Amino acid sequence: MRYEELSEWLDWQESLHPKSIDLGLTRVAGVHKKLHPGYEPPITLSVAGTNGKGSSVAMLEAILREQGYRTGVYTSPHLQVYNERIRIDGNMADDAALCATFDRIDQARADVTLSFFEFGTLAALDIFARERVDVQILEVGLGGRLDAVNILDADAALITSIGVDHVDWLGSTRDMIAMEKAGIFRPGKPAIVGDPNPPACLCSHAGVSLLGRDFGYELSGSVWNWRGLGAALDRLAWPAIPGRHQFMNAAAAIQMLRSLADLLPVSDQAIRNGLKNVRLPGRFQYFGGGSIPVLLDVAHNPQSAAALAGYLQEQFPGKTIRAVFSVMRDKDIHGIVDAVRGVVACWYLAPLKLDRAARGGDLSRLMQGMGVESIRNGYKTVAEAVGAAFSDAQPDDLIVVFGSFFLASEFLALDLQSGLISGSV
Repeated sequence: MRYEELSEWLDWQESLHPKSIDLGLTRVAGVHKKLHPGYEPPITLSVAGTNGKGSSVAMLEAILREQGYRTGVYTSPHLQVYNERIRIDGNMADDAALCATFDRIDQARADVTLSFFEFGTLAALDIFARERVDVQILEVGLGGRLDAVNILDADAALITSIGVDHVDWLGSTRDMIAMEKAGIFRPGKPAIVGDPNPPACLCSHAGVSLLGRDFGYELSGSVWNWRGLGAALDRLAWPAIPGRHQFMNAAAAIQMLRSLADLLPVSDQAIRNGLKNVRLPGRFQYFGGGSIPVLLDVAHNPQSAAALAGYLQEQFPGKTIRAVFSVMRDKDIHGIVDAVRGVVACWYLAPLKLDRAARGGDLSRLMQGMGVESIRNGYKTVAEAVGAAFSDAQPDDLIVVFGSFFLASEFLALDLQSGLISGSV
């Protein structure tokens, strides 16, 4: 074995391929065929989209586990440990299993270079095959058509939403991006779109089920109802993942499962229980047990930032909100800031030690150019930025930590180490 420790394998994978992102299926499909010749996959669900992928995957997993299926789930990125990316029956893959699969991949690849994400995708598929899962739920990393997940033909595919993101790889318009994401659809297989305003290229796809046309939802006080063609589910509890946009994700997840009723039967009760019990860290995650409450969210594009702003206005009216913020420089920073600037009283720009991360000085100048006031900068660590927000906060304030997954990861590590906050719900 090349390495004995998981951390060593991951460090090596970061440097193996000359590009951190190299879209294409030839290399990864070839290595997968060597790993599993004659592979017959379990039932496979693929989920793509600009926002809502993680939530939809979590809902599907929760429902299917309630039904008693043995699930394999592949997601990215992770928040705290790499092992989060690969789950079997709700449990993270352990270090030993990951090291063993990385060794198998390393031997199968010969001189083929693989990106970090491609290595992880092959690891997930290898582990799921060996664990003999009943169903695997695969979250697309970037786009769809050329993403490593797409080496498999999904039994059903879901696109949650379409926003302008990753323009260097996917295109600069919603139509161009939608075409890339639609690459996960397969002829004759259920194709679900959970975007309420999908581009025309998705609407014309043969056999597609569209939110608002073929299925939908309606709110009724503290419960909600799902509607499909010739089918309905009434008086569902609100999804346990907060935010009104989660109704779209939940409705699309139900439609996906209903479209597979013959292949993957799921009871109404499993749907009810799954949605009621689903958990997903980093999405409107509230910490209310400390001196100042904190809301953590991985909103890192304008669409998700707008959802965050709406949630803050709805759930925390009148609160003074202090935002600890960091984001990658290739994101639409102007659009993100513009979406939430109306609800944030003071900004604390947290530094991330990554080449892709926007520098505090650049962020500050951009925001000042937008007319944003009350910007705090110059911190050496995320801990310093969070500490400053706590120091300035009054008892009735709310601290919002949002932006990059990497910021969320550092914040959660800080929570565990410092005891500044507690009581995640």
